Amino acid sequence: MTDTTDATVPAGRAGDQPLCELRNIRISFGGLHAVDDVSVNLYPGEVVALVGGNGAGKSTLMHALAGAHPADSGEIWINGQPVTIHNPRDARTHGVEVIYQKLALADNIDAAGNVFLGRELRTKTGSLDDEAMASATQKVLARLNPRFKNLKTAVKSLSGGQRQSVAIARAVHFNARILIMDEPTAALGPAETAQVRELITQLKAEGIGIFLISHDIHDVFDLADRISVMAQGQLVGTVDKNAVTKDEVLAMIILGKRPEETTPDDIAELTS
Repeated sequence: MTDTTDATVPAGRAGDQPLCELRNIRISFGGLHAVDDVSVNLYPGEVVALVGGNGAGKSTLMHALAGAHPADSGEIWINGQPVTIHNPRDARTHGVEVIYQKLALADNIDAAGNVFLGRELRTKTGSLDDEAMASATQKVLARLNPRFKNLKTAVKSLSGGQRQSVAIARAVHFNARILIMDEPTAALGPAETAQVRELITQLKAEGIGIFLISHDIHDVFDLADRISVMAQGQLVGTVDKNAVTKDEVLAMIILGKRPEETTPDDIAELTS
């Protein structure tokens, strides 16, 4: 099922260097091949969606990039150089950050406290430099979400879209260039989902690359440039979003067939 042409350069990318490449990644748990010889890549300012059913291997693949579970074999390249990622600290060193579905925010403190959580700025006397942290947070949030005004509000009182803004601001402020976003619009209403989409548009404009893990085919088509489909630990294929239909992507997810292999009868069976 694995397609070695997965990392085909997207239209308009000829000659560009990928921001990130995962090459022939394998991860096993006992005798189970959770990720089996998978290759994907990501370019600056691009969103690549990773989709597939439960247990397809998409989250496990991203765990290798994030340092949560190192690959058993294969290579990770960032900015054209091979890198070693054993843990999340290694990942952050190479500009990789994860925006988890539950966001991992400290609910009882404000935006600045969350942006600098564990990396607080201090004055010359050793006390917390609240003014500097608030100023830096205001600048990055103004860039990402100009409508964000609740800098002094505990994040537990913020909307889902605003909480996403804080989590992303934390990553971007510390120079993340590759974001892994896990179901970023799950459980959000239409207005909050629109905020997250605007955030992603702004991140793309800044040249940040995003791996988007999602079960929502509508989100995938709204946000992604390319779509990588996984099934049973293998890569079905990677396609340009503008070159396929939602039904063809569903056929990849459910039937494990690439668009050129899918018949009208397959589509009829999926949509009946």
